[in-house]
Amino acid sequence: MLIIALTSFVGTHFLLSHPFRAPLVKALGANGFLGLYSLIALGTFVWVVQAFGAAPTAMPLWPTGDGLWALASALMLIGSILFVGSLFGNPALPGPPDKINTARPARGVFAITRHPMMWGFALWALVHLLVSPQPKVLALTLAIGFLAIFGSVGQDAKKAALMGDGWRDWSSRTSFLPFGNQIAGKSSWATAWPGRTVVLAGILLWLVATYLHPMLGAPVAGIWRWMGN
Repeated sequence: MLIIALTSFVGTHFLLSHPFRAPLVKALGANGFLGLYSLIALGTFVWVVQAFGAAPTAMPLWPTGDGLWALASALMLIGSILFVGSLFGNPALPGPPDKINTARPARGVFAITRHPMMWGFALWALVHLLVSPQPKVLALTLAIGFLAIFGSVGQDAKKAALMGDGWRDWSSRTSFLPFGNQIAGKSSWATAWPGRTVVLAGILLWLVATYLHPMLGAPVAGIWRWMGN
């Protein structure tokens, strides 16, 4: 049941984002399409949550000690910062193409990658696979990671069609892979600074999310794992 739910969740996202998007926008209008998209996304997500909860818990595929938890916590902090930074001035978010300024310099998390939100989700998937290596988590995280990475590839193609030269210019000045421009020597490492406000907001999100972990039936995570020991 979990595999069917995950297939529906990922499949409907791709269908509504690509082959069905244009005819549905034409038939329903932009707002109507977003409403339908949101309704289907929410419905399939709820199905995934229910199916995941009903799936049996198995023995972990590898041991998860403090070292792995420390690595996962650090990666999740980076993912939180990327996610928070993506909420401000992201040309990949839904919106009228003529209202988005892709000519501006790539700053903050966008100097790291042009898809900070998707990479935040991908890091979430990797982190949960690392510290909870069992079959049902493997299925969930692979689905989320696939949707994040290949969704970004499709998003590049969709935005190029919608926004034309503006998006292609933005893509030429930004990197798909995190720190790709810095590694390739196209920009200075000094540009890959998300900004103090984004960093602080990302840390806050990370602290709150990891604090709430055990309240959601998950293991204690983040710095809370070592607090009081």
